[in-house]
Amino acid sequence: MSAREKLIVALDFATADAGMKTAEKLFGRVGMFKVGSELFTRAGPSLGRDLIARGQQVFLDLKFHDIPSTVRGACRQAAEMGVRMVNVHASGGRKMMEAAAEGARQGPSGRLPWVLAVTVLTSLGPEDLGELGVLGTPEEVVVRWARLAQAAGLDGVVASGREISAIRRVCGPGFVIVTPGIRPMTSSSNDQARTTTPAAAIAAGADYLVVGRPITAAPDPAAAAAIIVREMEEAATSLRAS
Repeated sequence: MSAREKLIVALDFATADAGMKTAEKLFGRVGMFKVGSELFTRAGPSLGRDLIARGQQVFLDLKFHDIPSTVRGACRQAAEMGVRMVNVHASGGRKMMEAAAEGARQGPSGRLPWVLAVTVLTSLGPEDLGELGVLGTPEEVVVRWARLAQAAGLDGVVASGREISAIRRVCGPGFVIVTPGIRPMTSSSNDQARTTTPAAAIAAGADYLVVGRPITAAPDPAAAAAIIVREMEEAATSLRAS
């Protein structure tokens, strides 16, 4: 899989029109588009369906967290929509994650979406976990929940770049790791507490990187994406040579 295919662009816009206009500038330059809560709440599934109809892959980032039967139904609908990835909160527990995997399998025949578990949000630091009563450092919690997600039959996790190596050690090479909070060296971290660079994430073993504002807010999104892809390629080349 090429570096370009590993790059997911977060379409964090208020309207479907704005999201599609930016996505069109990136067709053929990135591997997938992420549709999250803000845009889905405003526009519903229309943008995701339009992107899929135009041959693009979609990561439906709605982080389902509910009783098992509700999450099963939501993941079944995501599978019928044709998305490539969908996610749920690992903190919903084993039964909920098992139901999510079952729901994805109940969609149309063919390529099933990967169901990923969101471990610890990249906006949370150690003090936030303490306030929530969650025991352990972010890395300890992420690894614990990643193992639970794998045991529940999920395909992978969404996790910060700082925890990639630890997850890979306990979950093995076939477990998908999608890493948000990616920021080139020159970018601001914005509201992310645990960020990493594209090169560092690839070197640590991430399968996919999610990038939003450094690409979508750039004067030339295609050029910004190309810079990140190049950094990913260089990291992958160094990794193979080591």
